[in-house]
Amino acid sequence: MTTTSEDQLANSTNEASLLRTQARSEEIESAIAEDPSPFRMLTGARPTGSLHLGHYLGTIRDWVRIQDLGVDTWILVADYQVITDRDGVGPLRERVLGLLTDYIAAGIDPTRATIFTHSAVPALNQLMLPFLSLVTEAELHRNPTVKAELEATDGRAMSGLLLTYPVHQAADILFCKANLVPVGQDQLPHLEQTRLIAQRFDRRYGRADPERPVFRRPDALLSEAPHILGTDGVKMSKSRGNTIELRMSADETARMLRKAKTDADRHITYDPEHRPEVSNLLLMASLATGEAPEAIAERIGDKGAGTLKALVTEAVNEMLAPVRARRAELADDEAYLLDVLHAGNEKANERADRTLHQVREAMHMIY
Repeated sequence: MTTTSEDQLANSTNEASLLRTQARSEEIESAIAEDPSPFRMLTGARPTGSLHLGHYLGTIRDWVRIQDLGVDTWILVADYQVITDRDGVGPLRERVLGLLTDYIAAGIDPTRATIFTHSAVPALNQLMLPFLSLVTEAELHRNPTVKAELEATDGRAMSGLLLTYPVHQAADILFCKANLVPVGQDQLPHLEQTRLIAQRFDRRYGRADPERPVFRRPDALLSEAPHILGTDGVKMSKSRGNTIELRMSADETARMLRKAKTDADRHITYDPEHRPEVSNLLLMASLATGEAPEAIAERIGDKGAGTLKALVTEAVNEMLAPVRARRAELADDEAYLLDVLHAGNEKANERADRTLHQVREAMHMIY
């Protein structure tokens, strides 16, 4: 059993590591502002359904910001990762194109960003083999995401793909030589696993070029992503039906927000600890308008939850109006969406083939 002093030491170490990561993230933000050219960002998501307000406010707006600063941006549609924890993939083609539609409508620019799918880049996935030789089973089981998924399986056997999920993520990042990954604090262990794999590859197999490693060590760009609750007061989740999807109409959004959970106190205040549901609505309005949630609460005062919901509805619909207009245009042009995806896949394949060749050189596997 771990002693109290060991627990304290572990917590202290984790806190110190987080502080270092935060400091490094701030350095990177400053460096990007001066010259974005040394940076390449890799990010993405699984195509499991439509993107919602939590995705938009929590991550995608930040991706667009980084792209607009001039950082070379790579966006992964992680279709292979859909099968890590489920028996089937569902209407995958529809979901991939829907995700692509949401990305572009939200501001990802295909002329400046490379958007690609796992399944279309064989060399990326082939990197899994040498990478798996660099990690132990115990390390994989210690990964927080793997541990959480295992605890949620209710005794169901974990698939090999789910167990090796962190290694697949490492391949996603390293194949394109990305050195910048926007993450939340809970995702830092994944990035650390990627850094370890890159380091161990050089130690075990050497370098194709003695002057530099095969892989750059990726840094975290820590996101201060707001924690947006669903309309029922718990985590926003597509499976719970408590989300405001980007594809919804203004009227559908209004209906969702009218039934949003609040509390019995008519006086509106911003108090996330004691009034999480009311504070969540205020946070939505704040992120949509740029006005502080405290100021919005003060302006509403004793006018109650009805006034709050009306204000949030207006703010969210106004913010999403251009996104939804662009989304409607894109949804009617599948040929364009496929052209974007094919171009991104072609570029990703070129990069992956070069990286795999460098890996095989370092491993003395060029015959």
